[in-house]
Amino acid sequence: MKKKAILAYSGGLDTSFCAVYLSRDLDLEVHTVIVNSGGFTAQELADIEKRAYELGSVKHEVIDVTDRFYRDCLRYLLFGNVLKNDTYPLSVSAERMFQSLAIAEYARANEADYIAHGSTGAGNDQVRFDVAFAVIAPNTEVLTPIRDLKLSRQAEIEYLHQQGFEMSWEKARYSINKGIWGTSVGGVETLTSHEALPESAYPSQLQRQDSERVEITFEKGEPVALNGEIMNPIALIQKLNESGSAFAIGRDTHVGDTILGIKGRVGFEAPAPLILIKAHHLLEKHTSTRWQLLHKDYIANWYGTLLHEAQYLDPVMRDMEAFLESSQNHVSGKVFVNLKPYRFELLGIESRYDMMQSKVATYGEENNAWDARDARGFIKIFGNQLKISASLNDEN
Repeated sequence: MKKKAILAYSGGLDTSFCAVYLSRDLDLEVHTVIVNSGGFTAQELADIEKRAYELGSVKHEVIDVTDRFYRDCLRYLLFGNVLKNDTYPLSVSAERMFQSLAIAEYARANEADYIAHGSTGAGNDQVRFDVAFAVIAPNTEVLTPIRDLKLSRQAEIEYLHQQGFEMSWEKARYSINKGIWGTSVGGVETLTSHEALPESAYPSQLQRQDSERVEITFEKGEPVALNGEIMNPIALIQKLNESGSAFAIGRDTHVGDTILGIKGRVGFEAPAPLILIKAHHLLEKHTSTRWQLLHKDYIANWYGTLLHEAQYLDPVMRDMEAFLESSQNHVSGKVFVNLKPYRFELLGIESRYDMMQSKVATYGEENNAWDARDARGFIKIFGNQLKISASLNDEN
């Protein structure tokens, strides 16, 4: 009786090689599994399933984790306004972590002997897959043919041709990873430090030259309505992605440190995440206290960093999520945004928790909380330590 191998399958060249190699060279019963976290269409999933069976998969499964991905991850990234290096909304890294968890849970539930993935030895994804598999399915051996055999793309194609699979494996000029929280774009330009991706590299092209005013409603930090229409957050993100993409909003290039310690560069487009994060942040600045904002900034930065570096299962992440969720109690209201070609403007907010509209005091205007003597006394005491420090410097 053949041993069972669960293969994290995407339909691309690497995982297609793995499907055939595991079945024919290692004589394993291969079950292919693809995890949809909001980035695949129904037709794409159907095409991937067809290819999996053609390559010898005994059973193919689609696991949809979109709801879980939002509930257990994306909303915390939004609560924290998480942008890695103040740029990147963790589009692929967050998605890969949840794909890894789903594969590991499926392998454990189905008592698989092996779990396999098609990562190379050069990137972050191998770490995310291996860590999740080791924690969730510790008794299942991990197989990584591409990494272990150090195969080139051409070697993989030649092997598949030798095995009788004459499918087209032409390499696209740009590597695209599409997800609900953004799409990454890699190409020859991103391997340099000075070249920008051309306009044609981005999946979404500019369609509108006008502008559009949108209204986003948040309830305790979560987006719940768009232009007055109540909808669940996932549908709202998808709708805002469509609107923002028409204006080619959300494009940028991220440069960061990989888990392996080397620098990496990737282009991306993430219209909905960037609009939502910036709109949410503006609402927070009106409705949260100074100390909430200051403490939340470094906690959110650590949360994003640990998520990116495959530490999602560490208990400290649950501790940080509890803080982030608690910080959203007053982050409710409407944010008004103007969409334009390649950019957007934050126009303002409305909220019953707007601290700018307090009757106690208005910045630069009259107030009812203190008088002139109070102000002079406060300023005198507030600057006292500076005076002491300056007096000591003078004595030196």
